[in-house]
Amino acid sequence: MSRLSRVLSWVASALVGGVYGVAGTIAHSQTWGPIPTGMIVGAIACAAILVAIRVLTHDRGAAVAAGLGMVGMLLLISGRGPGGSVVVENTLAGQIWTYLIAAIVLVVIAWPSFRSVPVATEAEK
Repeated sequence: MSRLSRVLSWVASALVGGVYGVAGTIAHSQTWGPIPTGMIVGAIACAAILVAIRVLTHDRGAAVAAGLGMVGMLLLISGRGPGGSVVVENTLAGQIWTYLIAAIVLVVIAWPSFRSVPVATEAEK
């Protein structure tokens, strides 16, 4: 992979991660009765896109860029807006969402790559 295509994949991954981070952050407070459906769907979507980027690009850097986009947009829109509105309130759900996204990003990035592990065949045993 050339250097230009790698950098462009990182930029695209950061943009996609940012979009998913914004969508999940906006939806995290939705509930269906006592079930936090927005948080569940948002976490599944964010984890799925991170895993997809990591698997399809075979590049941990692209997953890092997507994770930084997610967490960066979460931090950017979680503060008080110019009109005084707050997207991520200082509640239990807001704190869980913040740490959940960070944990998902860390797990996907830190997951080992198994394609470089040699496989023992019957002839070698």
